[in-house]
Amino acid sequence: MSRFLGFFIFTWTFFVVRSLDNGLVLKPPMGWLSWTKFLCQTDCQRHPMSCISENLYTDMADWMVSDGYLEAGYEYVNIDDCWSEMKRDKNKELVANKNRFPHGIKWLADYMHAKGLKLGIYEDFGNYTCAGYPGSLYFLEEDAKTFASWGVDMLKLDGCYASPSIMPTGYPKMSKYLNSTGRPIVYSCSWPAYEVDAGIVPKYPAIAKACNLWRNYGDISLKWDSIQDIINWYDKHQDEMIPVHGPGQWNDPDMIIAGNPEITVDQSKAQMAIWSIWSAPLLMSNDLRFVPLAHKKILLNKKVIAVDQDPLGVMGRLMFNTSNVGIYIKKMTPFDSAIDQYSYAIVFFNRNKNTQAKVSLNWSKLGLSNPKGYLIEDLFADGPESTPHLAKIEDNFNYTINATGVVMVKATVVLK
Repeated sequence: MSRFLGFFIFTWTFFVVRSLDNGLVLKPPMGWLSWTKFLCQTDCQRHPMSCISENLYTDMADWMVSDGYLEAGYEYVNIDDCWSEMKRDKNKELVANKNRFPHGIKWLADYMHAKGLKLGIYEDFGNYTCAGYPGSLYFLEEDAKTFASWGVDMLKLDGCYASPSIMPTGYPKMSKYLNSTGRPIVYSCSWPAYEVDAGIVPKYPAIAKACNLWRNYGDISLKWDSIQDIINWYDKHQDEMIPVHGPGQWNDPDMIIAGNPEITVDQSKAQMAIWSIWSAPLLMSNDLRFVPLAHKKILLNKKVIAVDQDPLGVMGRLMFNTSNVGIYIKKMTPFDSAIDQYSYAIVFFNRNKNTQAKVSLNWSKLGLSNPKGYLIEDLFADGPESTPHLAKIEDNFNYTINATGVVMVKATVVLK
């Protein structure tokens, strides 16, 4: 076991494929996105608090500021599908739905910017969006100019109603048009997800040159099995994704759904921990007006967020898996490259749905090798248990992990 784990740890490199050269999202983006929670609800008479409208997004912006999410790093408020009119205007330009967005998108962007937030918007590479609204096919340049004129800060470009065979040329075109506007717009692509669905192996180096972040698997839904399915897929394909992952170019396993009643506190911790080990985008999809306190505490956990936002931007990997317990490890700061000694974030994940799991090893079995030891800190613990303690590599540790839960620690290398 130690030989297996040590091999992987010490063969990690920081080589990353050349990325989209727009200087944006050098750390994984954080924010809020409407889709998983609110989908395409457009009936504002029956559902005034949950319909896709400017009121929903201004409400979420207000809560992001007042409840500490912006201070914690969540800065994007992202519109998803169903925001536009069903047809373009006479000039073939996109227009926001006049009833649900009476002030228009430019006004909404200004509202976000005044609060220190940023606005994201949704479009589709195909003829139509996934919900049947006008798509950007044949209008890529025009739409890029429109989004820039509105002051948009991020574009999610979906891939419904388009052939995956034209995505390797079409998605880079939109990247070019966005950059040519002169406005910094983060570019989120769904390109590889549609290739995977079609049985095509994504060419991630080309994707990384065109996109800042990209979805590569199916949509998350409000249930634990969906989170587990995404984790399983990422575990299986991690060797393809790790070399292209890093500052300015991020694999996106989809939205954080902590704060929704469909998942437990332990499951919320598990998703937040593993997404952070991956240095994944942290884009919540929940109703910030009704997030339970225990879930809010997870979403605002500064120590876990710091793992996600570590400047090295390393995508951690599943290092070992036994008895339904997965052990994930991520290199991070502080470090001393001259002596090849790094700090690590480590997640012990119990996949069992009904029973606790116990892990008992010594730190050397995980490949930790610094003779001066490490300061070990439990990132979800409270009180005295949260105080870092010194551990030597030959020391044993024992953790009990709740069903569908995690233990997450940081091992900070002792250099002096």
